[in-house]
Amino acid sequence: MFDPVLLKTFVVVAETLNFTNAAQLLGLSQPTISQHIRKLEVAAKRNLVVRDTREVRLTDNGDAMLGFARTILAAHDQASSYFTGSAMRGRLRFGSADDLALTQLPQILRDFRQLYPHINLELTVNQSGVLTRRLQSGQLDLVFVKQESDSQVGRLVRRDRMVWVGHRDLTLEPGKPVPLIAYQAPSLSRTVAITALESIGRTWRITCNVREINGVLAAARAGIGIAAFPQSLIPPDLTQLPAALELPELGDIDFRLLDNPTSAREPIDALISAIIGRQNSAPIAH
Repeated sequence: MFDPVLLKTFVVVAETLNFTNAAQLLGLSQPTISQHIRKLEVAAKRNLVVRDTREVRLTDNGDAMLGFARTILAAHDQASSYFTGSAMRGRLRFGSADDLALTQLPQILRDFRQLYPHINLELTVNQSGVLTRRLQSGQLDLVFVKQESDSQVGRLVRRDRMVWVGHRDLTLEPGKPVPLIAYQAPSLSRTVAITALESIGRTWRITCNVREINGVLAAARAGIGIAAFPQSLIPPDLTQLPAALELPELGDIDFRLLDNPTSAREPIDALISAIIGRQNSAPIAH
């Protein structure tokens, strides 16, 4: 009843909420994207997407179609792989930073496991530096990590800005050390925060050492201090601190995929494609 080509276009539009970005990701023209959406709406006999000069959003029927579309496309790909004898097999040791749980990555991994059930996906969650070292020592095949924005290593998925985050009721007393929530060393976000504060002569003190993203969020929600955090990952109950507090700029960070050149390419390339295709609409990593 529903053409997989139209469903694929709809899924990308739903995930990016941008017809231009969807066209670039799919290698199609923007009029073709619009035509695919209209044809799918005709087949469904429902309006699925609302588009005006300011935004693109899904209707309630569009939300329902998104779930069906993903299921149909996954089943279509599984059937195609089965009957062409090309079902991918093997082991993929994947490492990711813990705050990726705030993005689409968990859903991507669920979809990946459904699409490639014969791949043994082994997940390791840790800090970016630890994951990179394990990759270099041959213990991992692919890692998704946060790096300084001038890094040229690996494949860039997205660039984000680091900002100061805290509870909306938090106040900083003039002349007092900045209360800092930070990952245990070594940590890129910890280094970025401390270096920035010291560059303008602001004193600081660590009020909470954490090992994972839940610790950062819990401490910030309790008003224990402030943290350096990717701007696009700020949860709704925390806030980006205003310029009036005279805190230093933190700069940009990159979210990158690094792979082991000695590992089997097929499973790695499949997961890279899944992440690139879905994460372009949402940032990542710790």
